[in-house]
Amino acid sequence: MTGTHDVINPATEGVVTTIEQVGVEETDAAIAKAVAVGPAWRDVTPADRGRLLRRFADVVDAHLEELAQLEVRNAGHTVGNARWEAGNVRDVLAYYSAAPERLFGRQIPVAGGLDVTFKEPLGVVAVIVPWNFPMPIAGWGFGPALAAGNTVVLKPAELTPLTAIRLGELALEAGIPDGVFTVLAGKGSVVGERFVTHPDVRKVCFTGSTVVGQGIMRTAADSLKRVTLELGGKSANIVFADADLDKAAASAPMSFLDNAGQDCCARSRILVERRVFDAFMGRFEAAVAAVSVGDPADEATAMGPLISAGHRDAVRSFVEDGVDVDVAFRGSCPDGLGWWYPPTAVLPRSVDDRVWREEVFGPVVAVMPFDDEADAIAKANDTAYGLSGSIWTRDVGRAIRVARAVEAGNLSVNSHSSVRYSTPFGGYKRSGIGRELGPDALDAFTETKNVYVDTTD
Repeated sequence: MTGTHDVINPATEGVVTTIEQVGVEETDAAIAKAVAVGPAWRDVTPADRGRLLRRFADVVDAHLEELAQLEVRNAGHTVGNARWEAGNVRDVLAYYSAAPERLFGRQIPVAGGLDVTFKEPLGVVAVIVPWNFPMPIAGWGFGPALAAGNTVVLKPAELTPLTAIRLGELALEAGIPDGVFTVLAGKGSVVGERFVTHPDVRKVCFTGSTVVGQGIMRTAADSLKRVTLELGGKSANIVFADADLDKAAASAPMSFLDNAGQDCCARSRILVERRVFDAFMGRFEAAVAAVSVGDPADEATAMGPLISAGHRDAVRSFVEDGVDVDVAFRGSCPDGLGWWYPPTAVLPRSVDDRVWREEVFGPVVAVMPFDDEADAIAKANDTAYGLSGSIWTRDVGRAIRVARAVEAGNLSVNSHSSVRYSTPFGGYKRSGIGRELGPDALDAFTETKNVYVDTTD
């Protein structure tokens, strides 16, 4: 062990519990156990592995409210969001429980024999989970990895370990064999680093900052270890003049305020066609004013606190502390204990402004006008990131043109949807490498083996 860590409630600043953090020795032992039980897990029949995953999903469902309340205290998520997040873990497990019996290879026509391919597990998969969505992102990694026959070691973020630890316990309760899925609470510089350097870890799934992701990729290259990286975002919400402005403005607040803006898919840049800019802003300000910010345990709350005092300071640095930025308007937030920050809309003076270019990861949105379709596309693509985005228009042809032109992995038209467990999720450019979720996720957790059988006399 390397010491302890106090888990803090972001809404009250009170200590929820104290967690012991593992070190390299415990990490190596968990990986060794995952290696040892790997062959037996791989040999579980596809039907039985699917049955175990469905049982895991059922156990998560039975503990959904417990998990949600734990996330409210640990991460400051609103209780409504936390219930959805626990439900997403359940749904991901249920979805991938069908995968073991559908992990198809192919028969390829060749001369002189039979050629077939097999999808085989990689071995030990390491999942490194961020603090902003501790439950869903954990499930996006361990669900398909286990379905494909891999064993999993998972490190939750230091700030938010509680739901991952509980999921590890529920896996055992569901009958997942000991060592097949192990949760290790510890520092990224210790446990996470060991995941990346350990020779028996065949793949690392990481969600977090682009800078840390780049470091993981560099280190993983030494052993040609596979990586899936889901990193930063600076997504655009593009509103054309022909859009339903009432609907676009009413939905815009939660496109950047969900989880207090601590979301890599946050539409933290809004582009509005110039001739309707003022009309949109009036509606948008009214919609932001109606957002309830407060106690995340309250059923009526739409936005809770930021994760930590340090992160609140980082968010403030984009708007306050002597920064010369035009604030269009602010919403409200509680005073007193808790790491609160009000919903804030700013008007950048240039596309070079820091608030326009960098990921704030908080409840701050930058709004800018555009002149025409080409200008909207150019401004949307003028970023190092490319994770998600929205397009608001009644013109179907324009919607398709702009969706094809915007460099982002997940786009929605006349909505702000980004994630469904049944569809691929991932980004362009510095937003990451690889795709999670959907029917193709198993490809990231398997090797393709080709076998040729000579049938000639």
